[in-house]
Amino acid sequence: MNFLAHIYLSGNNDDVAIGNFISDSVRGIKYKKFPVEIQKGILLHREIDTFTDAHPFFRQSTKRLHKKYSHYSGVIVDIYYDHFLAKNWTEYCEIPLENYTLHFYKILKKKSDILPEKVQRLMPYMISGNWLLSYASIEGIKKVLEGMSKRTKYESKMDLAVHDLMEYYTEFETEFTLFFDELIKFSNGKLEEINNKL
Repeated sequence: MNFLAHIYLSGNNDDVAIGNFISDSVRGIKYKKFPVEIQKGILLHREIDTFTDAHPFFRQSTKRLHKKYSHYSGVIVDIYYDHFLAKNWTEYCEIPLENYTLHFYKILKKKSDILPEKVQRLMPYMISGNWLLSYASIEGIKKVLEGMSKRTKYESKMDLAVHDLMEYYTEFETEFTLFFDELIKFSNGKLEEINNKL
């Protein structure tokens, strides 16, 4: 899953959300240097990724792209799924997406001193471009995919993936909806487990 889904799946705990957001920049046991609530978010992120990568609906979505995009297909589907979450936001959250994202940017700035260097570099671009809100539109997803395509070491052609999203829009949205309902239940249970351990 991409940024918005990871933040959303953290529940109402700001520190868990920060941990979930920064997890990809924290390797191995280095998570232990962070405050406990942030550790929980990092561990939850890892569990979500493992669950997602093995899930039949997610794999069905990636399979549709694999011939064109190879190992980048999973990254692309992560972004597609954030689009569907943002687009259908009112079905999942009572707080308007604009308010929700502004709140997250606020806590991100507040915690900026403990963020990994990679995240600190990314943060100004994310906030100024309002990435989380932009996921709700096709144009926003197009810009995200183009940006990611520029940042990949090898030619990924991710900038073209918006066309695949449009072509198979209904299929991807159906797979997301069925998958995300299961992911919410999984994440809630896993966070409870993590809370009991730490």
